[in-house]
Amino acid sequence: MTTRRTVLLSLLGLTLLAPASVHADAAIAPKPISIYLNGQQLQPEARPLNISGTVLVPMRNLFEAQGAELSWNNTSKTVTATKGGTTLTYTLGSAAARLNGQPLALSVPGQLSQGYSMIPLRFVSEALGSTVTWEAATGSVLISSAAAYNTSVTWGVNLRSSPGSESEATNLGLLPAGSKIQVIREVNALWLEVRTEDHVTGYLSSKPKYTDYRSTSLLQKQGDALIAYGKKYLNAPYVFGASPDQTDTFDCSSFVKRVFADTLSVELPRVSYDQALEGTEVGVDELRTGDLLFFSARGLDIGHVAIYAGNNQMLHTYSKELGVHIEAFGSQWKKRFVTARRIL
Repeated sequence: MTTRRTVLLSLLGLTLLAPASVHADAAIAPKPISIYLNGQQLQPEARPLNISGTVLVPMRNLFEAQGAELSWNNTSKTVTATKGGTTLTYTLGSAAARLNGQPLALSVPGQLSQGYSMIPLRFVSEALGSTVTWEAATGSVLISSAAAYNTSVTWGVNLRSSPGSESEATNLGLLPAGSKIQVIREVNALWLEVRTEDHVTGYLSSKPKYTDYRSTSLLQKQGDALIAYGKKYLNAPYVFGASPDQTDTFDCSSFVKRVFADTLSVELPRVSYDQALEGTEVGVDELRTGDLLFFSARGLDIGHVAIYAGNNQMLHTYSKELGVHIEAFGSQWKKRFVTARRIL
């Protein structure tokens, strides 16, 4: 019990740390904090607070989202949360809580704010057995439930000791299709840190073919990765009918096919009117980086394709003079616009 308590105290003493410059900027214009539980974004009843690096969120949202049963004593302002064999009791404003009867210190006490009882996110999540990480680049808190083996492997994939396919990354074994994993965090657009049901932690590819894991944050990263890769070919010459087996020249659809295959191992048909049958249709007001835009051209209902690059820009090729380039999704293109498809 002493060892368990020491470990828990160490965990609960941690805060969501960010560089000093981040705190300085936050004092001027605080950035909104996004919270993801097992890859799905939570929508708190009130705006999360960042107090000296510790994130506080509405109490009920946090407990119930992680599968805890909640009871509230309004007289004493005490909450009791039960999950499995774990019971956590906390009185609002107190500097300590009790986990299965043992006292635990909080780095920042809970408080009333915006009419809601706000409590430290990391303290509650880790006490309930979850893993919490702070993604400074996006201002996101990523929570992984300890028992959430709810992501399925859809194509046999290697579990690796580090995020990358370099030779120094040890292969920890093949995860066959149908395996269940817990996603701990999104390392970047291409790699996930995961835990297997037999408690092995490692890294595997986040490319869509390998698992059914999807999240708003990962899809945005993958869309950005598509654009970043496509920009490598800026000014590459346009040649109608260019072979997709080379990268010296492109036409519109061979360029799109190459970008998706090389970046995310997504195999698209060769021509634009067949590519327009892939994925799901989305409206112009719903566009996300990485979506495909289709236009009439050359007397065809669909004869041109571009990749939406965000901020009303698109990456594509159609002109011998311009080659691969980025331009605005402006009125001249919207007149010829037919549909948008979301592949990811």
